[in-house]
Amino acid sequence: MPTANKNRSYHDQSDINNTMKLREITATLPPFCREFFLGIKDTTSARTRLAYAYDIRIFFEYLHEVNPVCKKTEITDYDVSLLDMIKPIDIVEYMDYLSYYIKDGEEYTNDERGKQRKLASLRSMYNYFFRTEKIEKNPASLVQMPKLHSKEIIRLDIAEVARLLDNVENGENLSKKQLEFHKKTKTRDLALMTLLLGTGIRVSECVGLDLKDVDFANNGILIKRKGGYEQIVYFGDEVEAVLKEYIEERHHTIPAAGHEGALFLSLQNKRLSVRSVENLVKKYARTVTTLKKITPHKLRSTYGTNLYNETGDIYLVADVLGHKDVNTTKKHYAAQDQNRLRMAANAVKLRES
Repeated sequence: MPTANKNRSYHDQSDINNTMKLREITATLPPFCREFFLGIKDTTSARTRLAYAYDIRIFFEYLHEVNPVCKKTEITDYDVSLLDMIKPIDIVEYMDYLSYYIKDGEEYTNDERGKQRKLASLRSMYNYFFRTEKIEKNPASLVQMPKLHSKEIIRLDIAEVARLLDNVENGENLSKKQLEFHKKTKTRDLALMTLLLGTGIRVSECVGLDLKDVDFANNGILIKRKGGYEQIVYFGDEVEAVLKEYIEERHHTIPAAGHEGALFLSLQNKRLSVRSVENLVKKYARTVTTLKKITPHKLRSTYGTNLYNETGDIYLVADVLGHKDVNTTKKHYAAQDQNRLRMAANAVKLRES
């Protein structure tokens, strides 16, 4: 991967890293895939195209393994005409294969969400070549998407949020080894966890923050959303207090080369990674609950739930969380809607008791 340039933003550097990785993966795919990725470049992010590349590679590896015709040819020699030879039943069998398979001694499984993502990648490729008239058939469009079973949205309740932040501050329920690190990172960890819980930003948006993105005059942060657009997210007094304390400490730290602008730094004085924040959230969440599997995304759900409960405004929640489609927000907070509907049942009195 290329070395980070201090003049590039975190997101620009991530795009470059993903683009370089995409080139590596594309070199292992049929030559026509390169045309596909170039063709969708203006409508997708580098991260999305990389995800497509990983999924599509699994499909061609599957064909090479089980299809007698495909076995005779190296994947990198496949012609686009191969796509016309594939029938819907072949893709159905591929979806079944994804449930469980072994590759290089490793076991892999996919639930309905994993299968849905992989079929979506396949559909995108088929749609492109069908639309550009490179193929005559589009079997991927004839295969039904796996049915998603609704999952209960896991979130922290108000009491758990308070205990979580208390534990981040005082190190309660941490092991001796964890307490050694806690002494060095307490101020940073409290600022980071309070920011996630107090704004609902995504973990990638959080680690991408630079010092210059924080504005205490208006209590706002400038973040880059999914899709590449920028948005100002505002924070309250609690977030302001811990952020100011951390930034004061941060100014006395000498960052590693290429990480000078980063807001949140690791103990190696480099920008915190998404994985590091995921591990940090998991560590502190275990001090509060062992039944709920808490991730940064669950903290985002916690914030969204609290905001909706306080305001009852689903459109405001959608705007603050950066959802382009309010139906996405409604789907996530349907349970709260049902509770409000139940409350409405007894809100109007028809006769005096």
